[in-house]
Amino acid sequence: MEWLFIFTLVGVAFHFRSRLKETEMRLATLEKWRDFNPDRSATEIGDVVTDPGPPIAADPVSVDTPASKAGNSPSSTAYRRLTELRSQSDAAEREEAVLSKHQRFSFARIDFEDIFGRRLAIWAGGIALAISGVLAVRYSIESGLMTPVVRVAFAFLGGATLLAAAEIAHRNQARIADARVPQALAGAGLATLYAAFYLAGTQYGLIGQTFAFLGLAAVTGAAIGLSYRFGVPSAILGLVGGFAAPVLVGGDEANIPLLALYLGLVTGGLCLTGRTQNRAWMGIAALVGGLGWGAVLLLGEGFSTLDVLVLGAYFIVLSSVLPTLVEHDRVARPLRTIAAAIASLQLAVLVAQAGYTPLAWALYLLMGATLAWFAWRRDDIRVALPVAASIGLFLLMLWPDPAPVRFAIVAVGMLAIFTGVPLALLAKERDGVAEQAMIMAVPPTLAVLAYAAFGDFWHDRVEWLLALSTLSLSGPVILGAWLVAGRNEEERLFAALVGVAGALVFAAGLMVTPGWFAPVIAALVIGLWFALRRTDTSMVALLWAGAAIAVVALFVTPHFLDEAPQLVTESDGAPLAKALLRWAAAGVPLLVLCFLEGVVWRRRVAEAGAALLAYGLAAQLLPTDALAWASALAAIALFQARRERAGAIAAWTAIALGWAAAPFGQWLGAALESLVGTPILLFDLPSPVEAALHLLPAVATLAIVRFERFSHGWQSLASHWLALPLGLVVLHIFYRQLFAIETMTRFIDLGMAERTIWQAILLGFGWIAARGAGRFAGDPRAAAALACASLAHFAIYSSWWHNPMTAAQAVGSTPVANLFFTAFAVAIAAGLLLRHWVPERLRPHCNALVMILATLGAIALLRQAFGGSTPHDVPLGQTEDLLRSLIGIVMALAFLWIGSRLGERSWRVGSLAVMLIALVKVFALDAAGLSGLLRIASFAALGASLIGLGWFYTRQLKATATS
Repeated sequence: MEWLFIFTLVGVAFHFRSRLKETEMRLATLEKWRDFNPDRSATEIGDVVTDPGPPIAADPVSVDTPASKAGNSPSSTAYRRLTELRSQSDAAEREEAVLSKHQRFSFARIDFEDIFGRRLAIWAGGIALAISGVLAVRYSIESGLMTPVVRVAFAFLGGATLLAAAEIAHRNQARIADARVPQALAGAGLATLYAAFYLAGTQYGLIGQTFAFLGLAAVTGAAIGLSYRFGVPSAILGLVGGFAAPVLVGGDEANIPLLALYLGLVTGGLCLTGRTQNRAWMGIAALVGGLGWGAVLLLGEGFSTLDVLVLGAYFIVLSSVLPTLVEHDRVARPLRTIAAAIASLQLAVLVAQAGYTPLAWALYLLMGATLAWFAWRRDDIRVALPVAASIGLFLLMLWPDPAPVRFAIVAVGMLAIFTGVPLALLAKERDGVAEQAMIMAVPPTLAVLAYAAFGDFWHDRVEWLLALSTLSLSGPVILGAWLVAGRNEEERLFAALVGVAGALVFAAGLMVTPGWFAPVIAALVIGLWFALRRTDTSMVALLWAGAAIAVVALFVTPHFLDEAPQLVTESDGAPLAKALLRWAAAGVPLLVLCFLEGVVWRRRVAEAGAALLAYGLAAQLLPTDALAWASALAAIALFQARRERAGAIAAWTAIALGWAAAPFGQWLGAALESLVGTPILLFDLPSPVEAALHLLPAVATLAIVRFERFSHGWQSLASHWLALPLGLVVLHIFYRQLFAIETMTRFIDLGMAERTIWQAILLGFGWIAARGAGRFAGDPRAAAALACASLAHFAIYSSWWHNPMTAAQAVGSTPVANLFFTAFAVAIAAGLLLRHWVPERLRPHCNALVMILATLGAIALLRQAFGGSTPHDVPLGQTEDLLRSLIGIVMALAFLWIGSRLGERSWRVGSLAVMLIALVKVFALDAAGLSGLLRIASFAALGASLIGLGWFYTRQLKATATS
C-alpha cells in the first residue's frame, strides 16, 4: 500500500510539471513577439504605452470668404485642413491600438535556471527522501530488523526531528534563502507523525485508542497551524499525509470507529483551514478525500452497532456540515450538491449493509434533518435536500420484507423532513422549484412504496388501512395548495398541487372500490376540482392532470388486460357495460379539453387522445373487421365537417394506417425477396379480403384527408398523393389474382406477360397523374415517380433477374410482335415521357436512357428471332452475333439522325458511344473469330459505316456551327 503514497507524491511533481509547461508556453509567446518586432523590447513598449506623448495641436481652420471662394478650386483650404486633421486622428488611433496589442505581449523575465536548479530540485529531493524512507521502513519490517516498539519510536523521533529541522530552517531564512526547504521538512514531519500515532494505537496496540486518537488530533492541529506558518506546500503535504497515513502503515483489521473519527477530523480541519486561508481548493480536496475514504470504509463487512453509529455520523458531517465551509463563487453550489449526493448514497449503502436496522434508518433521517436545517438557513444548500430525499426513497424501495410499524415510522420521518421544510419555505414565499417538486413528489412516492410493500394489486381486495394512509399523505400536498392559493402568479403550481392531491385521493378510492371502477373514480375527482371555481388557466391544468389520472387508471387496472385484445383482434373481452363505462369515463376529460384548451398544440394532443379513447370504446362494440373502416370513415367525416380538429383526424388516420401495416408488411416482405430474384407467387401476398378490409381504408383516408397548416407555419401536406403508393399495393394484390401464378411452371409461362402489363399500368397511372383527374390537379413530380417506378420494375425484373435471354421466360413465338417488343416499347415510352416531366437539366439523361433501351430492345428482338419463345434455351450463333454488331451500327446512325433533326447534342454523343461499343466488339470479338468472306464482309461493312458516320457527323457539326 505504500505505493499509493508514492503515487500521490508523484502527482505533486506532475503538478509542477504542468506549471513548467505553462511557463514554456509563455516563453514561446514572448519569442514570437520578439520575432514580430525585434527592434522593440517589451520594456520599450511599456514605456511607449505609459507615455502617450504630447497632444496633437489643432491648427486653426481657415474659412474662405465669399470673395476668395470664387477664386479657389473645389478643394478649398478648409476642406484640406479638415482632411489632414482627420488623417492625423486616425493615425493616432491606429498607433494606440497597435501599442495596446503589443502591450499584451509584455511578460516578466523567465529564468529556467531558477525553475530547474532551485524549485524542481528541492521538491524532487523531498519526494526522493520520502520514497526512500518508506522503502527503508518497509524493508526493515519485512526483514524483522525492527520490532514494533522500535518502529514506533523511530517514527516519533523522525517526525519530531523533521519538524524541528523545519523550524530551524524557517528561523534561518537569511542563510537558506529558500522558503520551500522548511515547507518540505514540515510536511514530511507531519506525515511521519500521522503514521507514528496510527502505528502505535491501531497497528501494534502499544498505546490505547484514546491516546492514539488524541495524537492524531494533535498532528492534525499541527498541520493546520503549520499551514499558516509555512504556506501552501505544507498544507498540500499535510493533506496527502493525513489521508495516506492509514494506507501507508497497513493493517489486517481496521478500527472503523477510530478511523472514521480520525478522517472526520482531518477533513474538517482542512476544510476549515481552506476557508480561513481563502483557499477553496483545499476544502474541495479534503471533501474528495473524505468521501473517497468513506467508500473504502464501506467495503468492510459485519459492522457492529458502534461502527454503524460512527460511520453514520461521519457521513452526516460530510453531507451537510463540511460542504458549508467551502466558499467559492462557481464551485461551492455544485460541490455541496455532489457532496450531499455521494454522502447520502454512502449512508444508504451503510443502511443496507446494516440490515435496515432502526439505528441505521435513524442516522439517515438525522442526515436529512441536518440538511433540512441548513436548507432553512441557507438558500445555496437547498438543492442538496431533494438529492437526499431521492436516495432515501430509493433506499426505502429496496427494503426487503419491512415490518409494517418500522416502515410506517421511517415513512413518516421522511415525510416530515422532506416536506416539512419545503412547506415552511413555501409559507415564507422562499420556495423554489426544488421545494415545489419535493412537496409534489415525496407523498405520492411514499404512497406507491407503501402499496408496493403491503398492497395486493392483482387481487381486487378492500384495503382500508392503506387507503387511509394514502389519503393522509395527500395532507401536505393539500396544505401546499392552500398556501399558494392566494398567489396570482402561481396558478400552474396550484393546479399541479391539486392534481397530485387528487391523484392520492383517487388512489385511496381505488383501494376500497372494485378495480374496474377506477376511471369512474377519476371522473368523480375531476368533478370535485370543478367545485373549486378557479380561473380558466388553472382549471385547464387540473383537467390535464385529471385526464392523465383517468388514462393511467384505465391502463394499469387488471381489467384492461381483458379489454385490450378487442382493439386489434376478436376475443371474449370484458363485460360490455363495464368496458363502455371505463372507456367513456377516461375519454370525457380529454373531450372537455378539446373545447377549453386555448393553446393549439395542446388542443391537438387532447383531440388525439379523445379520438384514441373513442376508438377503444368502439372496439368494445364493433367486430374487428369493421374497425379499420370505422376509423377511416370517422377521419373522413370529421374532415368534411370540422377539419380544424386536426388532432382527432390525425389520430384516426394513424389508426387506419396501423391496420394497414400488417398486410403491407406481408406485401413488402415478398417484394423485398423479389429484389434478389425470388419470384412472387400468389400465396406470398395478402388475400383480397384482407386488402379490402385493412388496406383500402388507409388508401381512402389518405386520398380524401388533407392536413391544413399548423400553428408553427408548416406548409399544408398534400396527403392525397401519399395514397398513391399504398393504392398501388392494393391494385397489385388484386392484379396478381388475375394471373394466379402459384407454381414455377405458370411463372415461366405468364411471368413476362404479367410484368409487362404491370409495367404499362404504372406508366399509365403516371400519365394520368401528369394530366390530373377530376378535382385533382396534375403533378409532374408524381408522374415522374410513377414513370421511374415503371422503369425500375422493368430494369430489376425483366432486364436483370428474369430476363428471357438469361432465364426461362416465355415471350411469344412471333418475331417482332412479342413481349420483348411490348416491354421495351413501354420502357422507351416511359423514357420519352420523362423528358416532359423532369427538369430541363435532366432531359439529356432521359435521351441517354432511351438510346440504351432502344439498342437493347433491338438486340432482344434479334435474340427472339433466332431463339423463339424461350430464347434462353437456344445458344447464341455466329451469325446472330455479327448481326448484333450491325444493329449497333444501325442504331448509332439512327441516333445521329435524330440528334440532327432535334438539334440536341445528347443524341449525337449517344450515337458516338454506341458506335464506339460496336467498334470494340467488332475488333475485339467478332473479327477475331471470323475467317474468309465473313471476315472481309465484316470489315467492309464496318469501313463503310465509319465513312458514312464521319461524313454525316461532319456535316452536322458544320450546320450546328453555322446556325
